[in-house]
Formats: sequence, C-alpha cells, structure tokens
Amino acid sequence: MTSSPILTVLEQSHVSPPPATVGGGILPLTYFDFLWLTQPPIHYLFFYDLPITQTHFIETIIPKLKQSLSITLQHFFPVAGKLIVFPVSGKKPEIRYGEDDYVEVTFAECNLDFDELTGNHPRDCETFYNLIPLLGEAEITEESTNIRLFSVQVTLFPNSGISIGMTNHHCLGDASTRFHFLNAWTSIARLGTEQSSFLANTLPFYDRVTRNVKLEESYLNFAKVENFKEYQPPKLSGPTDKVRGTFILPRTVLTRLKNLVLTEQPTLAYVSSFTVACAYIWSCLATTREDDELELFGFTIDCRARMNPPVPSTYFGNCVGPCAAMEKTTRLTGKDGFVNAAKSIGETLHNTLTDKDGIVKELESFGDMFANGLPKTMIGVAGTPKLKFYEMDFGWGKPKKIETISIEYNGSISMNASKEKSEDLEIGVCLPSPVMERFVGIFDNGLEKYI
Repeated sequence: MTSSPILTVLEQSHVSPPPATVGGGILPLTYFDFLWLTQPPIHYLFFYDLPITQTHFIETIIPKLKQSLSITLQHFFPVAGKLIVFPVSGKKPEIRYGEDDYVEVTFAECNLDFDELTGNHPRDCETFYNLIPLLGEAEITEESTNIRLFSVQVTLFPNSGISIGMTNHHCLGDASTRFHFLNAWTSIARLGTEQSSFLANTLPFYDRVTRNVKLEESYLNFAKVENFKEYQPPKLSGPTDKVRGTFILPRTVLTRLKNLVLTEQPTLAYVSSFTVACAYIWSCLATTREDDELELFGFTIDCRARMNPPVPSTYFGNCVGPCAAMEKTTRLTGKDGFVNAAKSIGETLHNTLTDKDGIVKELESFGDMFANGLPKTMIGVAGTPKLKFYEMDFGWGKPKKIETISIEYNGSISMNASKEKSEDLEIGVCLPSPVMERFVGIFDNGLEKYI
C-alpha cells in the first residue's frame, strides 16, 4: 500500500433539493432518537469497480451523482437539515430543515491501492480515514447547538474504481432509514428518473411513533443535554495500531453451527444464522482476552412491526430497541464457549421477541441492566443481514466491498449479507494488530471442524 496517501480535492459542493420543492419545517424526535444523541456518527464506505479517468469522473460521474442526490433530497428532505439541541432551555431536540439547507458533498482523487482497500485481510484502519467525510463543526449559539446530519465524499481511484463514503448523525435514522434513502438515491441515479415504480415502496413515512414522556425524559437525562453547549461531533483520529478485517461465514458453516447448538441445547427456542454468527464471533473475541470479566453482547431489533399500532417499514428515523446478552469471559471460551454464547444470545432474543408487554416495557427496563455500572467489555452489532446493502447499484453494478468504518469507535462488529451469496454472512472486525493476529488464528482453527 502507498506509504503516504495523497488525497486531492477536486470539488466541494452543497447539494440541495430542487428549488421550490421543500418548504421549511420541523421533524420532532422521539425516545428512539434520544437514545443516540451522544453516540458517535455512523461512517460507511461503498467501493465500486469503475476503471475510469479523472476526465470521465468530472464530466460524467460528478454531475450524475449531484443531480440524483438533489432529486432524492426532495423526498428525504430531513437528510439535508440539522439536528437542533437546546442545552439551556430544556426544549426537546428536533430536526429542522429549510429551503437553504444542503448536504456537503466532496469529490476527490486518491492514490491509495483500490484492490488493497477492498480486500478481506487485515488492513490499517487509519488508511480509510482519508475516504470518510466529516459532519463539520457544530454551530453553537446562546440558544442552541446546530449539528449537520449527513455528508458525502466520493473518491476516485484512477483507472480502478471509486468509493462513496457517507457520514450521518445517528439521530437521523437507523439502518432501515439509511437503506431506504440509499435505495432511492441509487435507483434515481441508475434509472435517470424519479418516476420509477420503486418510489411507492421507498418514500419515507414521517408520522411519529407514539410519544412517551417518561422515556423521553429518561433518555434526555441520560444524554446530559446541558453538555451540548460545547458539543462537537466526534472524529476518527490516529495514530492507531488498529486493523480491520472481513470474515465470511458461509451458509454451509452456519447450518453446521446451528445443528451443533440444537444438539447441545435441543430446547433452545431461537437458533438462527444471526444467533450462531454472533455467538461464534463473540466466543472468538473472548478467547483473545485473558481477563475473566462480565461481557455484554448487544444488538438492536427493528420495532416498526412491534409498535402498537405498527408503523410502515419506511418509517423515517430511529425505531430500534436494544437487546443484550451478558456472560463471564470464561463461559465464552473453551470447548463449550460457542454453545454457551449461542444459548445466551438465543434466550435473550427469544425473551425479547415474545415479550407480550411490548417494546416500551423493554426500553423502560433496559437501564436497570446497568444499575451497578457498565460491563468492562461491550460488543455491539452494526447493520443487519436482512437489509441487502450489496444491492445498491448507482448504474455501475453492485458494490465490490462495503465497510462500516464507525465500528472502530466502540468495539462493535459489522454484519451484512454477503455480496456473492445472500445466505452467507460478512462480518467486519476492528482490533489492535496483535489481537487481530490472535483472532484470525482462533477464527480459522475453530472453523476447520465445520468446513
């Protein structure tokens, strides 16, 4: 890989919805959004094989992406808006958007090795920072803190490909919201029109889920809104010794892992590909550690269909609830480590999905799990294989590779359905280099018996 990457900015643009298509307005936030107020931004990268010259990039790709994004923002107008937080008055945060709002889009050229970046082997995390756009500095006034919600960077690797890096504040929406936005943008870019049939199933639903004053106050207190008087969006920064690797769990292996769990735990109610994939990764990560501490493995569950009444799948915003399993490290290692992890995750999923009292009770009781403090080790899951992000085609074919860069902030892993076979799972992991070396050996050695 090139030792000293050079990034040349070719153009910086402010892309707005077409004139006179969006009036000013406010999108209220809910307790689902307040959960994410203080969380780091979400950074994700799509790499596309596209062996073009700089001239073609400037004359064809840039205008096409700007025009299609503008049309998309006509329907997904909060994306161009700002998160407004009121640290003094106590007024609830909200998203505001107006005629003059925009998305900052950077077009650049880079001399990094495209094939190296899109591999599965461990690669330096810092290298990817060059391809990630920032949200910019927050605008702080006496009354409020105003935070941009979304930014884009499109980077050309001459005669090799391009990357599209996107950053959004988590209050803008969850993975489902990002999926529907990207599905609209790529469809408009690919088809050259917004009149295609996809719109009926993609247009966002902006009505808010049921309000809950108790939950809103609880989560706002947790977020410490008064601290937003000096808030600036977190940024990935180096130097770091972390590397990121991609690990594939084929369907055949997932099936054998499920059969093993069912043999050892025949009464376990929830044994899915997601369950065993998470359990296997959790067990491998635990085996890299020497301490025997309480560990938390957390993920989110889409609540759109679980609300009363249910809300459409195109609901715009956050509508996910937390779900977490906890075990001591020694329970996750050794001969029974994987099965113990699968049992813990499977039981947690089953209990959450069959709770007759509904998602609100789960959200109210989630904080009780941490009454005695947070576990030392916490692992989260970013993404879901149910959403087919590898179908995002701007007209150049499917992505060659997708990377969720923001898992580096908090020790999470990423999960996607594989590009080649949707029943295979693609797992992204970020670890310090020596830990990654141990993890790779543990992962490979453990799978030898299942392949």
